[in-house]
Amino acid sequence: MSIFTFGGIILLDKLEKKFGKFAVNNLIVYLIGGYVIGYLLQFGQRFTGVPYLDYLTLEPYYILHGQIWRLVTWVIIPPQTQLIWALIMFFLYYQLGTALERTWGAFRFNVYIFGGLLFTLIGAFITYVVYFLIYKTTPIGIGNLISTYYINLSIFLAFSTCFPDMQVLLYFIIPVKMKWMSIFYLVIVGVEIVEHFVSGQWYVAVPIIASLLNYLIFFLMTRNYNRYNPKEIHRRNEFRRQATPPRTQYRDGTPIARHKCAVCGRTELSNPELEFRFCSKCNGNYEYCSDHLFTHTHVN
Repeated sequence: MSIFTFGGIILLDKLEKKFGKFAVNNLIVYLIGGYVIGYLLQFGQRFTGVPYLDYLTLEPYYILHGQIWRLVTWVIIPPQTQLIWALIMFFLYYQLGTALERTWGAFRFNVYIFGGLLFTLIGAFITYVVYFLIYKTTPIGIGNLISTYYINLSIFLAFSTCFPDMQVLLYFIIPVKMKWMSIFYLVIVGVEIVEHFVSGQWYVAVPIIASLLNYLIFFLMTRNYNRYNPKEIHRRNEFRRQATPPRTQYRDGTPIARHKCAVCGRTELSNPELEFRFCSKCNGNYEYCSDHLFTHTHVN
């Protein structure tokens, strides 16, 4: 474990002890609820002709001129997509956000989400100041470039970091592991950022980088860099060489599994790469694989 990782964990522990009671439980529900309000306002624009959402964007120029509500209201502006895809997005991010909150705890999930929002705010004002210094003109329209899309993406990336081998059905048909989907999205975002800088539209790329900064910090803080130490690699190899593999029990010539997931039914024989744990919150001896340990419904 690196000093950065260890220090980050200690800092979070201290903050949680002091401010943990103020954490917002089920934060993902409130975020989705904000999107619902945003879609209703968007729907209302079509009938009234009043651009409600234009008064809610994260526009540094207007914030500096007194419209301070924009510091908060930009969060409810929904992604531009069709209703059916919006419903699928709501369902997906409700599951991901709930699983992360169960895994980390409400306080750490709050820190992760609010950190992404704060970095986005800072990125917007940095863009505003730098644009003014370079072009000697006041930029108006930055708010149209900023949304919570990349903060939502950071939720997906964090989940895939915690559960890299969990499978999802791409287009409800193709099974794909979370780690491959996250790598794909990171490549796409990286290419998008480079294209903006190459084309001179750096002011589009800065808010994107800022909104994903919370994931970068999270990724660095959760990496165990000691695993790449040559001495540690040698120690692990020696341990594997000397360790005696556990003896498998047989019945009528058929190996008997000692662990079985109560959700998917996989065992250490069918999937030796999985780890199995009992759930302390379930009423009974229910064992789950690493993919379902934090995402299953507790048995009362």
